[in-house]
Amino acid sequence: MYSNLWRYAHTKDFLMCYAISTLAGILFLVYCAIFLDILPVIFCICFCMLAQVLLTGSRISYFFFRSVITNRNIDASVKRKDVLIVGAGMAAEIFIQENVNNRNANMNIVCAVDDDLEKKNRKIRNVKVKGTTQDLKYLVNKYNPDSILVAIPSLDSANKIRILKICEECGCEILIMKDLHALMTSKSELSEQVRKIKIEDILGRKLITFDEISKMTYVKNKVVLITGGGGSIGSELCRQIAMLGPKKLVVLDINENNAFEIWQELLRRHGRKFPVAIEICSVRNLSKLDYILETHRPNIIFHAAAHKHVPFMEQNPEEAVHNNIFGTFNLATLAEKYEIERFILVSTDKAVNPTSFMGASKRFCEMIVQYMAKNSSVKFAAVRFGNVLGSNGSVVPLFSKQIEEGGPVTVTHPDIERYFMTIPEAVSLILETADIAKGGEIFVLDMGKPVKIIELAETMIRLAGAKPYVDINIEFTGLRPGEKLYEELLLNDSEFTKTKNNKIFIEKPMDLMLGCVPEMLNELKTVVESNNKMLIIETMQKAVNTYKTSDIGYNKNQIYEIKMCNNLISEEV
Repeated sequence: MYSNLWRYAHTKDFLMCYAISTLAGILFLVYCAIFLDILPVIFCICFCMLAQVLLTGSRISYFFFRSVITNRNIDASVKRKDVLIVGAGMAAEIFIQENVNNRNANMNIVCAVDDDLEKKNRKIRNVKVKGTTQDLKYLVNKYNPDSILVAIPSLDSANKIRILKICEECGCEILIMKDLHALMTSKSELSEQVRKIKIEDILGRKLITFDEISKMTYVKNKVVLITGGGGSIGSELCRQIAMLGPKKLVVLDINENNAFEIWQELLRRHGRKFPVAIEICSVRNLSKLDYILETHRPNIIFHAAAHKHVPFMEQNPEEAVHNNIFGTFNLATLAEKYEIERFILVSTDKAVNPTSFMGASKRFCEMIVQYMAKNSSVKFAAVRFGNVLGSNGSVVPLFSKQIEEGGPVTVTHPDIERYFMTIPEAVSLILETADIAKGGEIFVLDMGKPVKIIELAETMIRLAGAKPYVDINIEFTGLRPGEKLYEELLLNDSEFTKTKNNKIFIEKPMDLMLGCVPEMLNELKTVVESNNKMLIIETMQKAVNTYKTSDIGYNKNQIYEIKMCNNLISEEV
């Protein structure tokens, strides 16, 4: 009762006051009867009535005086934007009440809609419920609001997507209310209790809860090393593993700024005594890696460090060999030397039937992991997935920036498709694959249905309150070297084994010349020193027999020279 803020006092709070004061009176009556041999019934009734008056009266008085004072001090200079609210439940009522009471609030609630027909034409805090979500287009045309606020925090995924798609068609800015408990207990500004819609809200990817993550007990009291720990995937691995009680978290990254940011975040979240060590090191540096593993003696390694941008690796294949291939081999060799329990390679869907050098290098990394697992007590495994929403250099933040600048939004091809997953979901599944790995597996994550990039661009433009091809144009720049129209997750989509998690599959073993891995490593080491790009590519094709170079930009006599320009778009488009 005392944990609720008085400014949000509601009917149920007053009923609770009555119930608690009545219960207190009864308990006092029982105490008197048992220990004092008296039965002061009249006194107890008066006590209950006085307690009820004080508890409820104080709340009503506070609410009344706060409203009066706030209304007197409303800042007329604050420009208010018209907002239509979706939902007429407790969250909407609390939000509307706070919007009225907050002198700095910048919203004018024009009306509300709710799919509960019994609420139609009723009022919540003087805001009328004008219809259902099916009436949104009509009401938007009538009231011309600046924004639509979805005020139903408990909305299930299917209905959330349905409502957001209706809102999307209205051409207004779309806002979503945060968690109801956070709204009721937070002392922050009202504007901080709502957020702009994210593309994952529309794509419908699952939100990961701590309860799901906390079941992974294999990390508890273990030393965990994460390479590329400052990157998109690596930093989320740090966040989720930190909640599992590791003995120590070792973050390895070549980028000191990224490492610093995740280090500061971990200390803010878990206290200055949280056991985290930062190592600035390249996975190419075998001697430094050896020193780090000898010093920290990790039990588990998550290898997320890699070059990932397709166009750059097409131009610099020798860097992909040094960093991706030899970096993985260095770490895997040391994992064997120091008898690490688990070694998980973070791979990519671009490793399947690769047409890019980056994808081929990651496929060879998978082969290294499979080769090392053949005669090792270390549980070597790889996990393969597609694009993650919001990762560094990915298409979603790129589109957001282009939309913010007024366009154009650049897409390589009208038919190009990609799989998408949120970073927290991808990382939680990576953690689960490490739990179930026995050694030598390539785990494949269920990425859902592929998304057309052109539709993604159009959706993001509409979510920003603009019209595609009218307010913001979309331009097609053409496929780049090594780029596919469609990504694959399995070498053979019928060759996989199910696991206990219906979102994780294991690719069935295939004869991929794993015995030739040491020989091909030696050959790559020789040719990479020549800086002969064509020879490096031909050697990689020998090592990865599924690697076929793209028809774009390559021939036997010439390597495509990438033209860098202002609208160069991410490798994930």
